[in-house]
Amino acid sequence: MSDSDQTNNSSASPSRSGAFDAAVDRRVERFTESISFDQRLYPQDIAGSIAHAQMLADQNILTADESQQIVATLSEIKSQLDAGTFELKTELEDIHMNIEQALIDELGDVGRKLHTGRSRNDQVSTDMRLWVRGAIDRIDAGLEQLQLSFLSRCEQDAEVILPAYTHLQRAQPVVAPHYWLAYIEKFQRDRDRLADCRKRVNLCSLGTAALAGTTLDIDRENTAKRLGFEGLVENSIDSSSDRDYLLETCFCLSTIGIHLSGWAEEWILWSTIEFDFISLPHEFCTGSSIMPQKINPDVLELTRGKSARVIGSLQTLLVLTKGLPLAYNRDLQEDKRPFFEAVDTIEGCLDVAAPLVAGAKLKRESIDSRLEKGFLDATTLMEFLIKRGTPQRKAHHLIGGLVKLATERTVTLSQLELQDFQSFDSSLDDSIYSVLGVTNAVAAFQSYGSTAPNRVQMQVQRWKSRLNPV
Repeated sequence: MSDSDQTNNSSASPSRSGAFDAAVDRRVERFTESISFDQRLYPQDIAGSIAHAQMLADQNILTADESQQIVATLSEIKSQLDAGTFELKTELEDIHMNIEQALIDELGDVGRKLHTGRSRNDQVSTDMRLWVRGAIDRIDAGLEQLQLSFLSRCEQDAEVILPAYTHLQRAQPVVAPHYWLAYIEKFQRDRDRLADCRKRVNLCSLGTAALAGTTLDIDRENTAKRLGFEGLVENSIDSSSDRDYLLETCFCLSTIGIHLSGWAEEWILWSTIEFDFISLPHEFCTGSSIMPQKINPDVLELTRGKSARVIGSLQTLLVLTKGLPLAYNRDLQEDKRPFFEAVDTIEGCLDVAAPLVAGAKLKRESIDSRLEKGFLDATTLMEFLIKRGTPQRKAHHLIGGLVKLATERTVTLSQLELQDFQSFDSSLDDSIYSVLGVTNAVAAFQSYGSTAPNRVQMQVQRWKSRLNPV
C-alpha cells in the first residue's frame, strides 16, 4: 500500500494515546465501531456521566463550577440526541466517545476532566446495567398487563368447562378460569425471576475503572445512590468482565418466550376448525393473498417463531462469554446486539399478547357440543371407587374395562346401564351416576389447586387482590 493510500484509509481516534505512531485505519474504524447499535444507551450514558461529575465535585476533584458546566452541557447534548439533531460519528467508535467529544468541543479542558477516575470499561458496564434495569421494569409491566388480560377472562368465562389435555389427548375437564389461572401462574414465575435477577443487575460498577480501581479519592457510594443502584459491584477485576447479569436476564427472557410460544401454539390449535374452541380478534389476524376464506393467526405464529430469536440470543451470549480471561476483552462489545434484540422481541410480543387475549372469545356452543367426548369423567369415576374402598390399581383397571365397553358401544360412561357397571363390580349402585358427565366430574374435585369451582374462585379472588391492590 502506498503512503497516500495509507493516509486515505486512516484517521485519528480520540481514544488513542500518544503511544501510537499511526492513526487508526478506516477499515478498522468500520470493523470496530459500535455506535450503530449502542447509540440507544445515550440516556444512560449521560445520566451516569452527570452522576460521576457531581460526585467528583463532592470529592473536590472537580470544582463546583466545572461540574455545573459539565452537567449543563451534558443536558444540552441529551436534548439534541432526543431531538435527533446530534451528529453521530463512526470514527468516534461508540456512543460514549461521541458524547465525550461533544463535551470537549464545547468546554475544552473542562470537558476533558469528566473521564477522571473512570474507564470506558466501568462506564459501559454502568450504562448497560441502567439500561437492563429499565428493560426489566418495562417487561415486568407488560407481563402484568398480560396477567390482567387472562384474569379478566376468568369472570367472562366463569361458567365454561373445557377439556384439558395431556399428550394432546383429552384427559379431564376443567373450568375455563382454571385454565387462565395456569397462564397467570406461569407469567408470575417469569416476573419473580426478573425481580430476583434485577437485584444482581442493580449494582453500580462505576468507579471500578479499567480493572484495578483508581488512586483518586472517589466516592462510589455517592454515584450509586445518585443513579438509584441498591449497592456496589465489590471487585474491580470482576466488574469489567462480568456479564452474568446479561446472561441471567436473557435466560429470563427466553423462559418468557417459551411461555408465550406455548400459549400461542395452543391458541393456534384452538382456532382451527378441527378444535373450534376460540375465535381470535380479526384485528390480530391476517388474510391470504390467494385464498379468500383464510383468517390466519399470524400474530400467534410469529410469537411462537420469535421465541427462537430470544433463545438464539441467549446462546450467542453464552458462547461469547465462554472462556474469556479476566478482565475486559473487546469480545464483550458483541454482547449488546443479541441482548437488545432479545429485549425488543419480548417487548414486541407482550405488546400484542395482552390485547389479543382480551379480545378473543371462547366458542361455547362448539366446545359444549363435544365436551362429553373422550371420557373426561373416567378419572373421577375411578376416584369414586377408591372412596368406596377399591384399591387404586384395581379401580384403574376396572374403569379401563368400562371405557372399552363404552367405546365399543359408541356411548359415554354416563350412558351405560347400571347392570353394565355391576357386571364389573356387583357392589355398585346408581350413586355412581353422581360423578358421571363432565359437569358432575368437575363438581367432584376438592383438592387445593384443583379445578374445583370453589377453589378456582378463591384463586381468582386472590389474584384480583394481588394484581389490583387497593
